[in-house]
Amino acid sequence: MAISQETIQQFIEFIKLKVFDDGYIDRQEEKAILEEGVKRGIGVESGIAVIHQVCIDHGYALERMIDERAKEVLHRFANDGQVDKKEFDDAVALYKSDCKGKVKEDDIRKRLKQIMLDNEWKAKEGGFFGTKWFSAI
Repeated sequence: MAISQETIQQFIEFIKLKVFDDGYIDRQEEKAILEEGVKRGIGVESGIAVIHQVCIDHGYALERMIDERAKEVLHRFANDGQVDKKEFDDAVALYKSDCKGKVKEDDIRKRLKQIMLDNEWKAKEGGFFGTKWFSAI
């Protein structure tokens, strides 16, 4: 069954209204938006595509997209199997910029650490004068 252009446009306006205050969609908000889309007859996959496009078109920050980008950045940094403190801090700064400051830096560090742990990337820490920066997160 085809979805009418009017239904899609109403869904787009609903998304813009939900994001109006802060320009940021976290995972809970994304789920609520998708639930509204399903009520309107828009499937989950189509709803995700519409949300992504609206975020791209209007410069909104979508947590899911930011997490994916952070994972890609850390993957590039971990090309030798390890991420050093400077690389990690660069990834934190990028995440903070992407989320428009809506996520606290401590939470960003925890998220990035979890991404590293999930992908079994090691942190380059310690050494003779090194610190345990990763373990401290």
